[in-house]
Amino acid sequence: MRLSYPANVKIIKVPCTGRVAIAQMFKALEKGADGVFVAGCLEGDCHYQSGNLRARKRVEYVQEILGQIGMQAERLAMYNLSAGDGPRFAQIAREMTEKIRQLGPSPIRTVKSRASQKPSVEVAA
Repeated sequence: MRLSYPANVKIIKVPCTGRVAIAQMFKALEKGADGVFVAGCLEGDCHYQSGNLRARKRVEYVQEILGQIGMQAERLAMYNLSAGDGPRFAQIAREMTEKIRQLGPSPIRTVKSRASQKPSVEVAA
């Protein structure tokens, strides 16, 4: 099955979303991603027991910090889906890309004078 999702979505594979560190989320934004979403296992169905629950807490924490520093917390999101649900992943990627497009370029990118580039979304899956 060939999935159709925006070309500007960069996938970063990790063994478990529980391994996605707070620093990695900030680093993606700092390097120029306009948005980041973490795609984890369904809640209660994590191969590493509670990795996806730890990831959710980290995502919520980073969203709080983004709000405190004046960035839109919506630039970061977490979704839980089955590993075999590729069409749902593609749909989420398209929806997240559209949400980021509506928010506009990241303030960090604007400061770095990259406003002319296409919006980008990074995914930890």
